Amino acid sequence: MNIVLIGMMGCGKTTVAKELAQQLTDFKYIDIDEEIEKSTQKKISEIFLRHGEPFFRMLETDKIKLICKNDNQIISAGGGVYEREENRETLSKNNLVIYLKTSPDEIYTRIKNETHRPLLKKNFSVEKIAEIIKNREPNYSKAHKIIDTNSKTPYNIAQEIIGVLNDRSKD
Repeated sequence: MNIVLIGMMGCGKTTVAKELAQQLTDFKYIDIDEEIEKSTQKKISEIFLRHGEPFFRMLETDKIKLICKNDNQIISAGGGVYEREENRETLSKNNLVIYLKTSPDEIYTRIKNETHRPLLKKNFSVEKIAEIIKNREPNYSKAHKIIDTNSKTPYNIAQEIIGVLNDRSKD
């Protein structure tokens, strides 16, 4: 089994996944975007720019299938990964998928100074973030567990996820 963290960019997937990997030493941290960048030797923003989003999503799906062949991983997934049904099925099967739910205002505060977010190159605002979340929420909500990350530290979120794991192992 793997732990898969999904949610909007800036919700804390990478930070929480790294924190979880420190606390769950028998699990390995994997970031899907980092793995794509390693295998293509291109930044995600460059892939979007040169080849478009559909090409990136195909790379993402291929990488997910490969990564999910292994167990004991904490997988940080890209913000749009759960939009594709094939990805949802692969990530949900024999894994624990957790949606890190974060408000548009909180996300804006966290990422307003970052320049590597391809979907926010144009019209970056709280309203734009809210629109993306609204569109993705129906799929995000299909996760096994939803955790609100607003005003929580990565440590506290990781502890909450460990609690979910412990509850599942009792079932």
